Amino acid sequence: MSDKPHQNLAIIGHVDHGKSTLVGRLLYETGSVPEHVIEQHREEAEEKGKGGFEFAYVMDNLAEERERGVTIDIAHQEFDTDEYYFTIVDCPGHRDFVKNMITGASQADNAVLVVAADDGVAPQTREHVFLARTLGINELIIGVNKMDLVDYGEDSYKQVKEEVQQLLKQVQFNSDDATFIPISAFEGDNVADASENTSWYDGPTLLEALNDLPEPQPPTDAPLRLPIQDVYTISGIGTVPVGRIETGTMSPGDNVSFQPSDVGGEVKTVEMHHEEVPQAGPGDNVGFNVRGIGKDDIRRGDVCGPADDPPSVAETFKAQIVVMQHPSVITAGYTPVFHAHTAQVACTIESIDQKLDPASGEVAEENPDFIQSGDAAVVTVRPQKPLSIEPSGEIPELGSFAVRDMGQTIAAGKVLEVNER
Repeated sequence: MSDKPHQNLAIIGHVDHGKSTLVGRLLYETGSVPEHVIEQHREEAEEKGKGGFEFAYVMDNLAEERERGVTIDIAHQEFDTDEYYFTIVDCPGHRDFVKNMITGASQADNAVLVVAADDGVAPQTREHVFLARTLGINELIIGVNKMDLVDYGEDSYKQVKEEVQQLLKQVQFNSDDATFIPISAFEGDNVADASENTSWYDGPTLLEALNDLPEPQPPTDAPLRLPIQDVYTISGIGTVPVGRIETGTMSPGDNVSFQPSDVGGEVKTVEMHHEEVPQAGPGDNVGFNVRGIGKDDIRRGDVCGPADDPPSVAETFKAQIVVMQHPSVITAGYTPVFHAHTAQVACTIESIDQKLDPASGEVAEENPDFIQSGDAAVVTVRPQKPLSIEPSGEIPELGSFAVRDMGQTIAAGKVLEVNER
């Protein structure tokens, strides 16, 4: 474990814009992946006729992904810079993997958006920026990648920068906070060292920009909330739920409750990076064991909290949503799938209470008949099966969600109030 402050960093952007290569390059440049491993990947990549994919291979170590040449799961990789100890949440680019992006981005403090210089803003670039904004990512570093493919031309860079700035304005991301850097993840330009190929650029390298990120302020006064990502059975220990602590702390001896499964017990051990720890706090990815809890008692999507202040389970909840894209209109009775923290639950929009002016947030219309793409609204939602969710005003980490239907993200939002069951 590192003494430096920790950051979770999402790498987002359109498929094929070079995210995996960039992650591999970052791990390599910070000494997190030894040279010989890269060599081995290079040989393997060349054998398969995919020369140049060696950095991406560092991340895509699932054989199936290599064959397909795409990133599927969220891989957690770690690296250190002078200021921080980073965990990369590598977010897949393909549209059908957006749900991973949702559980991934909601765990990130800041993000690097990768946009290819030869391609510019693509459909998934939009979607990822929108999700990052909705899921509360604060600072965005934009890597204009593949500069080697446009002969390091300043005009190409400026054009992409302009496109991305327009996009940030559309989703009300404060684009003054965004840092733009021309890079080549493949060649290494401006990742760790300033490149001679972009003499017209005098800003920071990617690693310098990462060092300059503001330190995330851990929410310590909120009660423990730990959404479960997976539940394992480990011989000699028993059932081990795994997840990231969003708020509060966890120590052996704590009495905890899992909702909505409604079981609980005493925490026996807490592990991080295969080592037992006396306490874990916000941002820590942990595995833990609870006395008397079996593998079938809890599941992904449950939230663990203190037994005396258990996570709330919603009968209904009021939420503010923004509709990104929907082929027609959304009316009361519509039942898409809500993705909140690690849970995915079909929920019915019972009523559309107010339509808001997306720019000002003022109420534009009470009880409208429908809402459509581009609209913001306050809605009342009824989960079809138990869902643990919190008002974003109280525990923002468990108060945001994305809404998916027909293989795409159609809306995203935050919980205003929970009517507990």
